[in-house]
Amino acid sequence: MTSEEAVPYREVIGLLGQQADHRDAEQALRAAGWTPCGVGDWAIALRSPDGAAAVRISPFDPAGPYSAALYREAAHTGQVPRLYAHRRLTGGGDLQVLEWLRPVPEDEAVAFHRKIATRAAEVAELVDVVRRVHERARRELPWCGPLDNNPDNVMRARDGRLVVADLYYADGPTLYATAATDPGLVVALIPEAERRFMTEIPLAASGPWEPGAQEAMRAGLAAADAQVASRLHG
Repeated sequence: MTSEEAVPYREVIGLLGQQADHRDAEQALRAAGWTPCGVGDWAIALRSPDGAAAVRISPFDPAGPYSAALYREAAHTGQVPRLYAHRRLTGGGDLQVLEWLRPVPEDEAVAFHRKIATRAAEVAELVDVVRRVHERARRELPWCGPLDNNPDNVMRARDGRLVVADLYYADGPTLYATAATDPGLVVALIPEAERRFMTEIPLAASGPWEPGAQEAMRAGLAAADAQVASRLHG
């Protein structure tokens, strides 16, 4: 796809208001003809009207900027998805418009991950970027996880290229357990503006949420925020 052909997907950003959150983004894209095509733990996905692109919308995704950085910095390898647009959303959400990808057989995906792990010659340039961006994430991102070798993260583009996506993530189980048991630590490390909707991730794969867990977590974080505000102004 040429840069001119990608323009309609980049223009998705223009559909969003300046303060758009994940709900606003989904509503705007659905109104523009994008249709649901998937849901995971952290995000939902919508497919473009022409079927050639998908948008990933997350209510809360601290790792989103690092994935976007990988797609940009490793674009020359052809082994990451084409990124048409990226936008941080109000409240800590993340929106990425990517080329449409198809799943591959598990054995093929595992073999590709093995090449990445061993820095095989055919993926050496990709691995160099993967490691560089991951080191940046480990320095900057609280609860940064290791590289994700889930076979589902290896897919095939419409032109036949094998690509890898979603290698970076916040360690969800540890982060959310901490939010439930020590909300003050989460408040200290992640600004409120970047975690406002952390209880709204779908958890479609590892969930569902336990009854009342979201409300309790929101209340605990709000109380910890109030304590910080009281100390600052008290």
